[in-house]
Amino acid sequence: MNLRFAIVSDLHIALPATIHNHPYRFHLVEISIPVLELVFQHLESLNLDFILIPGDLTQDGEPENHQWLQQRLASLPFPAYVVPGNHDVPTLLPTNRTIGFHEFSHYYRQFGYDNSRELYYLRELCPGVQLIALNSNQFDNQGKQIGCLDKRQLAWLEQTLLRLGDQFILVMVHHNVIEHLPGQYRHELGRRYMLDNAPNLLKILRNAGVKLIFTGHLHVQDIAQQSGIYEITTGSPVSYPHPYRILELRRDRRGEYSLTVESHRIDSVANWENLQERSRNWMGDRSHPFMMRLLTAPPLSLPVIEAEQLAPQLRYFWSDIAAGDTLFDFPNFPPLARQYFQKFGAVDAAGIPTFIDNQVTLFL
Repeated sequence: MNLRFAIVSDLHIALPATIHNHPYRFHLVEISIPVLELVFQHLESLNLDFILIPGDLTQDGEPENHQWLQQRLASLPFPAYVVPGNHDVPTLLPTNRTIGFHEFSHYYRQFGYDNSRELYYLRELCPGVQLIALNSNQFDNQGKQIGCLDKRQLAWLEQTLLRLGDQFILVMVHHNVIEHLPGQYRHELGRRYMLDNAPNLLKILRNAGVKLIFTGHLHVQDIAQQSGIYEITTGSPVSYPHPYRILELRRDRRGEYSLTVESHRIDSVANWENLQERSRNWMGDRSHPFMMRLLTAPPLSLPVIEAEQLAPQLRYFWSDIAAGDTLFDFPNFPPLARQYFQKFGAVDAAGIPTFIDNQVTLFL
């Protein structure tokens, strides 16, 4: 068995009339359509079996952006499977600018949902290999959007996994399930990118022998492992380093699986010829408020005066995390701060470099 597929995450599609600016916006929604066309141009030249898109399909859930993307996906020469991101269903009920939560599946009937009333589904990719696509967007009693799986969906998942037996499962969900940053599940800046009930989901998947999860949301290139499960999170084509992935899942004669991951980047778009450098600087120019929050929040909790001295040295810190496979060392930092930022690099728990975020073969 040999399956070849692509992952493109966090498209943030924005037609020109829908674009709104924000001084601290890290991603370049103004290039969302031309950069996606370049990605698709490459993918359409390959013999792919399907593509996965783990959420944030649109800038902010605008109906015209969903409509544009639905039509573009329908023209691809291979199947596309999607799940909603937090930007796709920002409100429970429709507004004059956004679709409602329950409308999402109507736009993407051809891309996993058929006529489903739920925002999760099961699809057979080939005999013996199944895709489980989950919805990680919910709303609390006050109408606030939260990232979690509801009880009904978890019950469906357990029953589905039991029914599938020993088939090979790919899981796709928008929010992170495994930490990709040190202390992400507890940190005030990182936890909003994770499922609130990530431990519950991990337990269910581990008990069922699931090996692979595909996520987005964080806009970084990273592969993390926990409890024998790999989670591959993929960056966004509208933010540095403008990546997408091509993967190959193989099963050998002994029935053992391996996954080869190749990462690609878009280097140039019309009017953004030197995209990589310009985009990295764009992110760096907007990094100071974020770095100040990181420095002054626990566990560092540095005084503002000290944080102001260190923050300029972290100008490219987030862009280097987004690129994946980066090692960090700030020798001029105080010892505790230096050790803290080293942990964000491409190292394992023992501090040994592990460059697996972009190009790797995983044996499952």
